[in-house]
Amino acid sequence: QVHLVESGGGLVQAGGSLRLSCVASGVTFSEYVIGWFRQVPGKEREFVAGIQWTGPVTYYADSVKGRVTISRDNGKNAAYLQMNSLQVEDTAVYYCARRRDWPPDNFYLRAPGSWAGWGQGTQVTVSS
Repeated sequence: QVHLVESGGGLVQAGGSLRLSCVASGVTFSEYVIGWFRQVPGKEREFVAGIQWTGPVTYYADSVKGRVTISRDNGKNAAYLQMNSLQVEDTAVYYCARRRDWPPDNFYLRAPGSWAGWGQGTQVTVSS
C-alpha cells in the first residue's frame, strides 16, 4: 500500500516562503510521477505542479509559475514544493499525489481524477 504524507505547511505573511514535503512509503518512489495540488473549501482541487519520475522535467500551473519549484529526492522517497513570494490567494490545503504516466496532453496531468494515492494534506495560510 502506497502512503504519501505531506508536511511543512503553516502560517506565513504575504511575500514569505514555505517548503512543503511529501514523503512516500510502501512504494518504489522512482516509479511514480509526483504532483502537488491545492484545495480551498467549496472549490475543486487545483493542480499546482508535477515532476517526472527522476526529474528534471516539470510542469507548473500558470498561477504559480515563477514562484514555485517542485523537486524530488528519490533516495529519500520525498518530493518537495518550494513556494516563494506567497500571496493570500495561495491559502489552501496542499496535497501530493502519484501516478505512473506522464500524459502528452497537460490537460490530463492537471486533472485531479487521474491521480491516486492522495495524502492527508497540509494547510498553508498566507496572511496579508
